[in-house]
Amino acid sequence: MNAGAPPADAPVRKIIHVDMDAFYASVEQRDDPALRGRPVAVGSAAARGVVAAASYEARSFGVKSAMPSVTALRRCPELVFVPPRFDVYRGVSNQIRAIFAEYTDLIEPLSLDEAYLDVSEDRHGLGSAGAIANAIRARIRDVTGLTASAGVSYNKFIAKLASDQNKPDGICIIPPARGAAFVGGLPVRRFHGVGPVTAAKMERLGILTGMDLRERSLAFLRQHFGSSAEYLYGAARGRDERPVRVNRPSKSIGAERTFERNLTDPTELHAALDRVADAAWARIERGAARGRTVTLKLRFSDFRTITRARSGGEVEDREAFVRAGRALLDAMLPAPDGIRLLGLTLSGIVRPGGEAEPRQPTLPL
Repeated sequence: MNAGAPPADAPVRKIIHVDMDAFYASVEQRDDPALRGRPVAVGSAAARGVVAAASYEARSFGVKSAMPSVTALRRCPELVFVPPRFDVYRGVSNQIRAIFAEYTDLIEPLSLDEAYLDVSEDRHGLGSAGAIANAIRARIRDVTGLTASAGVSYNKFIAKLASDQNKPDGICIIPPARGAAFVGGLPVRRFHGVGPVTAAKMERLGILTGMDLRERSLAFLRQHFGSSAEYLYGAARGRDERPVRVNRPSKSIGAERTFERNLTDPTELHAALDRVADAAWARIERGAARGRTVTLKLRFSDFRTITRARSGGEVEDREAFVRAGRALLDAMLPAPDGIRLLGLTLSGIVRPGGEAEPRQPTLPL
């Protein structure tokens, strides 16, 4: 049996990961023809601004989300900044989710611009999960004027990897027989859950690809990666048993930055807090999330790390988020030994709805 395939007698789920192409920037280019074909960044060009999203034209210069605006402009002097319109993005996202609901009730939104869908039940008799994905992409284009890419596979892990294969405006279908080989050929840094720190550690251990990871024993992975070992062991073999969960709750959303030098000046620290808050709030808006607890994380020059939190009513906008962060930061000042890392997080996420288990009839990919 293929290392990544389910047992022969097990029903195979049909999972689609839909990911809009450069969503925020594409909406801006759609609504303003003068921006089409130009490098566009959604965000602020101010000295303390940050890029919330970048068009593909901007990405070709190395501009990406969460990048300081001054860095983005250095890389692309012709970059056009436009202020974010989150109400518009949420409205378009609602249109897209309504399209998803035409094809399945099992929808797990990850943010305003991406979601998992379990289409094991072929509601419209289209014959395959790939046909359903293409129908959804066509409906999105017709209704919104925007393009979406899709990954189609038998689990969430591979579907998400596949959706990035043929971007923009592409589709990639990975059936069970190809799952392990597909994963084996990818760099581990592309695996969901493998961040820069873990990827660097893997590189030091000689693990560069999914195949390299598959060659390590579970005992080895437990020794070096602790509680992530089981996930990594399964992922390397193309296995992922997680169901698509309706209205999947998020525990927290935030951002943090490590500074090139330790900061002690309150003005510099406030400016750094604003930049971190911008990056965090962009993620919060992308996930259409609201929460009740703001947490500040500080790491000092001696690597001592502390967190401080305050809870209250629902944090409804960036200003309230920043206000809470500043109050927490001010309570820790002065910091004569210097601060090397600052993070700001929103938790106690407010999301209505429950969860549903997927149905698993036999529908071809």
